[in-house]
Amino acid sequence: MTGPLTVELPGQVWGLACADPAGPIYLTSCAGRSPSVRNLYTTVLTAADPTGAVLWQRSFPGRPFPPRVGTDGTVWVTHHDGADPPRVTLTGVGADGATRRVVIPQQEPGEYPGAVVRMPDGFLALWLPASPYRRPPPGSAARLARYDETGDAVWSTRLRLDAVSFSGVVEAGVTTGWQLRPKEKWRPSTLVADHRQPLLVAGDRILAGISDGRSGIGCCSIVDSERGAVVSTTAPGPYHHKAVAGPGRFLVGAQGYGAFATTLHDHAGRPARTWPSHGQWLIDQRGRICGPESENVLPSRSRFRVLEPDGSTRDGPALTGYHTSYPALDADGTAVFWRDGTLVAVDAGLTRHELFHRADDDRTVLSRVLLLADDTVALALDNELHLFPDTGVGPLAAGPWPCDEGGLRGNPVLPAPPPTNP
Repeated sequence: MTGPLTVELPGQVWGLACADPAGPIYLTSCAGRSPSVRNLYTTVLTAADPTGAVLWQRSFPGRPFPPRVGTDGTVWVTHHDGADPPRVTLTGVGADGATRRVVIPQQEPGEYPGAVVRMPDGFLALWLPASPYRRPPPGSAARLARYDETGDAVWSTRLRLDAVSFSGVVEAGVTTGWQLRPKEKWRPSTLVADHRQPLLVAGDRILAGISDGRSGIGCCSIVDSERGAVVSTTAPGPYHHKAVAGPGRFLVGAQGYGAFATTLHDHAGRPARTWPSHGQWLIDQRGRICGPESENVLPSRSRFRVLEPDGSTRDGPALTGYHTSYPALDADGTAVFWRDGTLVAVDAGLTRHELFHRADDDRTVLSRVLLLADDTVALALDNELHLFPDTGVGPLAAGPWPCDEGGLRGNPVLPAPPPTNP
């Protein structure tokens, strides 16, 4: 293959998506602070062609959120003004760059946006009771709300994180001079939406993750998507990568403080199976689970692994380096990702192939991978979009989670299956 085409973006990339393998590719990036409004950042939405041409750019106030592309091809941008708390707006943009719709979701006083996804008939939002940089008021809670197409609330559910603990936490709150013994509970210093996959939808079930901003210890709630009732809530833990495993099912990974595991939660929200590994998992239409392990240990002892149905793991190639783009799986079972300055492919037989290598490339902000038309692989490194043509990689695999965010559209929503005839 030839070297990549590079497109420079106006600031660090926060997400990328597209409606079709032929493009355009939509990217949200942070263009820095506003010179006139304190603490107000600017989101830039860029549309780029898979050949590297920038088609258009739009600017919106507020910190970037990932772009969410609907089934009709509209790309939705979540943005907000500089007020405290901010006023949130959802703007739908067409492939030509023109605004198609503007939706202002019902918002309670004092709330900050944590995560937003596009539902088949509206939107789903995870709200935080305070800025992620401030201690939440006593007794406050996060809020999960489903909206119709106009932004009116269909239902609303409180998600509390009043006190947390985890056996591996020996010390917390170092800056304030107090310590915790193992298993002692503490009140979260700040409340944040999980950094990794905070909001997932699997048919009639929703997974919402919130955590203490200082320790990273949090809980994941599984919620009924039709009624808003909480089905189950995990015990507190250092939850990281998650995935939709099929209708009503989720993979939830834990890593840190001695934890290193992935658990499958069934439709009732119960733990059905646990593997002794944590990673950036991919799931194809047959239910095969594979991907690069993700562990905060250097030098790396991670491998590309397969999670077997009996709870065991199968070893693939060892992985050097640390920072890894979330991979994508093609229709032939080949996983593609960027790690240690290399575009890596691991085929269905667990053989490693090097597609491209750049020496001394140690950038740490990596996007997910997109598999586009004409064997093109796309990903962002810091403030650059990289397009690798003629890789020999096939189209994106079918399945509930062939890449991060569940597909090209960057919208982690698996629609409910149609009802069966009695």
